Amino acid sequence: MPSSTTSNRRARDPRKRQDAARNGATANRSDAPRNDRRPRDTDRDASRATSPAAPTTPVVSDGAFTALGVPDDILRALIAMDRPSPFAVQSLTLADSIGGADLCVKAPTGSGKTLAFAIPIALRTKRGQDGRPRALILLPTRELAGQVAETILPLARARNLRVATVYGGTSIGRDLNALRRGVDVLVATPGRLADLVERRAADLSAVDVVVLDEADRMADMGFLPEVVRLLDRTSDARQTLLFSATLDGDVDTLIRRYQTDPIRHTLAEEPSAAKDVRHLFWSADRDARRRLTNDVLRTVDPAIVFTRTKHGADRLVKQLKQDGIDAVAIHGNRTQSQRERALESFRSGEVTTLVATDVAARGIHVDAVAVVLHYDLAGSDKDYQHRSGRTGRAGATGLVVSFVDPSQHKDTAVIQRSLDLPEGLHEIDLAQLTAKTTPDVAQRFESTNGGGGKGQRNGQRNGPNRGHSGRSSGVRSPSRAGGGRSAGASGRGGARGATSGRASGGGRRTA
Repeated sequence: MPSSTTSNRRARDPRKRQDAARNGATANRSDAPRNDRRPRDTDRDASRATSPAAPTTPVVSDGAFTALGVPDDILRALIAMDRPSPFAVQSLTLADSIGGADLCVKAPTGSGKTLAFAIPIALRTKRGQDGRPRALILLPTRELAGQVAETILPLARARNLRVATVYGGTSIGRDLNALRRGVDVLVATPGRLADLVERRAADLSAVDVVVLDEADRMADMGFLPEVVRLLDRTSDARQTLLFSATLDGDVDTLIRRYQTDPIRHTLAEEPSAAKDVRHLFWSADRDARRRLTNDVLRTVDPAIVFTRTKHGADRLVKQLKQDGIDAVAIHGNRTQSQRERALESFRSGEVTTLVATDVAARGIHVDAVAVVLHYDLAGSDKDYQHRSGRTGRAGATGLVVSFVDPSQHKDTAVIQRSLDLPEGLHEIDLAQLTAKTTPDVAQRFESTNGGGGKGQRNGQRNGPNRGHSGRSSGVRSPSRAGGGRSAGASGRGGARGATSGRASGGGRRTA
């Protein structure tokens, strides 16, 4: 378990000090203005109703949650959820978040970060009045909102807290009724919540615990101005927890403006964690993709297939059904009920293939996805990470296959280089889909800069022999030692590591 230290900072107000003391820890604050703050470097490793009845499952765990300050009622709920022991990100952050500290956490998808903020939300949230929630969780997509609420509900029930979700694509009347009945924890997408605030149905002035989940994705999707306006309406005495798989300059705006002396945690993977996911890049022009897609999906399932456009997703689903493969699509043009039905049919195993666009990449949280197929190459290394993070979650093994058009060699090399993956293309061999090792690339790109054009099969490396370190993302880099590597699963959560300095990154793009 990572070591834990507490700085001699002063809590922002008496209520926070009382809350922190009640939970057995104190997170003190500097009185410096918010816009002068930076993440503090650390040397640590790195639905709408509640049931009044708390779980009665006996407390049987290894004691790790208890040591982090989790009380018995929440522990019983965690055990009933089959989560008796913390994942790495939870071990890393819970003592600080339960104590009231602002956190800036960089952790890959599938690492258990939802529980890392759900537990302190359950512990620190008080009962709210009609239309005035006390805790707010902002996230980018409808699917993610529903799944986060599903995780929080058992913990909220243990504390008799009311949880509501508000997001687009559903009746706003339903949201208005939920807020009138009273909400303690509000899980929301920025657009729908902004509508409710404008209607004066939601008052955020009493919110004193805020979670920004997938903050970089919200920035990428253009939600940052709305997020800023919503946060400006919350209590100045709030605790702000920011969780993200990647951090960039836009997210740094939120950190500087809305967090006070935040403790930064980075969940880094040890080299052995790179064994979990294998990455294959196959040369395939558009005419070959349908046949190869059939070959992949008949060999490995369940699968998530990513396309660049909504129309492309619908067309591919139609083709797969014609070829005898059950598939459903999920994208922005689908109604909320259609998206929920598609996701549930995939989760239940009724269909084995889910075809999605990038907008849905962050909202799909399904365990045991055997393969992610990039039918259309990801547009950037960030998109590649977000898509590929759907497989190999929480220490499970996984497989990622990318189809590369001959015109995309340069783009592919850029993605590979940024993620410390070997540059080039693999031989198309269906046996590799179920193999335990990843082969060396068979075709190197000509330019050391990842330039386009035809590759070569002379086996010569055009660049240095790259090392493949673990990265703090949903993608694990394969090792080239010995010409292959093991695909065995690692332990839950991987190893912890830490980085220093504040979040850095590129500019904004529109999804």
